[in-house]
Amino acid sequence: MTVTSTRGRAGRREWLSLVVLTLAVVLLAVDGTVLVLAIPALTADLMPTSTQVLWTGDIYSFMLAGLLVTMGNLADRIGRKRLLLIGSVGFGLASMAAAFAPNAEMLILARALLGLFGATIMPSTLSILRNMFENPRQRASAIAVWAAGATGGAAVGPLVGGVLLENFWWGSVFLINVPVMLLVVVCGIALLPESKSPLGKSLDVASAALSVVMIVAIVYAIKHAASAGLDLSVAVTTVVGLAAGALFVRRQRRLEHPLVDISLFRVPAFAGAVAAETIAVFAFVGLLFFFSQYLQLVRGLGPLQAGLVELPATIAAMLVIAIAATVLARLGRGRAIAVSMIASASGLALLAAAENALDYWLLCIALAICGLGAGLSMTLSTDAVVGAVPKERAGAASSVSETAYELGVALGIAVLGSLHNALYRANLDLPTGLPGDVHSAFQDSVATGAAIAAQTGDELASLVNAAQHAFTESMQITSLIAAALLLVASAVAWRVIPSTKEVDLPHDRHH
Repeated sequence: MTVTSTRGRAGRREWLSLVVLTLAVVLLAVDGTVLVLAIPALTADLMPTSTQVLWTGDIYSFMLAGLLVTMGNLADRIGRKRLLLIGSVGFGLASMAAAFAPNAEMLILARALLGLFGATIMPSTLSILRNMFENPRQRASAIAVWAAGATGGAAVGPLVGGVLLENFWWGSVFLINVPVMLLVVVCGIALLPESKSPLGKSLDVASAALSVVMIVAIVYAIKHAASAGLDLSVAVTTVVGLAAGALFVRRQRRLEHPLVDISLFRVPAFAGAVAAETIAVFAFVGLLFFFSQYLQLVRGLGPLQAGLVELPATIAAMLVIAIAATVLARLGRGRAIAVSMIASASGLALLAAAENALDYWLLCIALAICGLGAGLSMTLSTDAVVGAVPKERAGAASSVSETAYELGVALGIAVLGSLHNALYRANLDLPTGLPGDVHSAFQDSVATGAAIAAQTGDELASLVNAAQHAFTESMQITSLIAAALLLVASAVAWRVIPSTKEVDLPHDRHH
């Protein structure tokens, strides 16, 4: 079935506004991954405990994921442009606080504020975009640009960090945010249209609190289980998160103007698209995170070189801009999302085969296929989410989409990470009679084992080779499991998400 669209087309102002919105999203995505490379330098300077180091990295994603739904609804009520500009100013100030933090406690607080203000920016960008681009084909292209900013920013974060850290102190990875956010504010004031929900109802504080408790508790449980194993804190936070979730859903069903319209999940296009987006990000970002370690720990590349090898994935994700609208018009949403997930799965399967290859070209091809498939499925899933609701609920739907993205990132790193670590230990073949500290170091990771080996000369070189072999084997199995998961998700998308095609008529140009 084909539906012909006669909705008005966007002009130059809308496309310039899209550049501003994408710039903000790129910066937020970069900020999520740029810190990883800076940890050794800031550790030497601020001397944080190991727990403080973990909180420095985690607090940003906790705050971002926990507050997205709330901030999306707040944007609907007070104005999306207004909240975006407030958040951008706050993000710039928090970045300065992080860059010049005198101790670990202040850095953690600054990172928490970055997550808070980031949560005001993310859903606002997508809901403003939804309101500016009414024409389906143009909206698909615009969301492709937006999604390329999100995926490309996350992938290019380590590359940016590598360049900055080779030339400046660790605070530079935060300070670079300030001029970009200043540009977003100045251009945003001039270009962005204001929009809000005509309902104008006040925000339900109890629902907001329950959503934060639910998401933060569950994400914490997963991350803690992945890093420290199952213990009492994992059990307690899981129960707290699930209980808060049950209360949240129950409350939403009873409210006249809920924070999240649970009935939206009865719409196949909406529910299927949210699930597809989460799984696509889960596989792509989760594997990218550990592939970066593979390039450095097994292939022996520096951070900047590793970032360059991963560049094909970023470029391919950006090429989606050119083909998203055409694919959507040819196949329809459900089939297009399914095909893009099959492409991602084939890229992951090729990546598993390429990890034993001596040259890098096969790795680059596999990464490019992964990036293209993941970028396309994320773009079309996001388009399906925001296109399935009325304009006045754009902020709420956008925040659900963004929460799916952030949870996909957190779950991908945590779940695929714990799976990879378990496989690494199972595949690691160490000789008997090793000193306890050496054995535990290699069991922990390739990095700690290599650090011990570096202190003893060539005596433990064979153990390093064994650890690298085990790491590679584990990466291959994890890649194939992620590929299988994507194939299952593609079958669900094909069946659940409608494939109605929307075609843009030539005379639409005059609207």
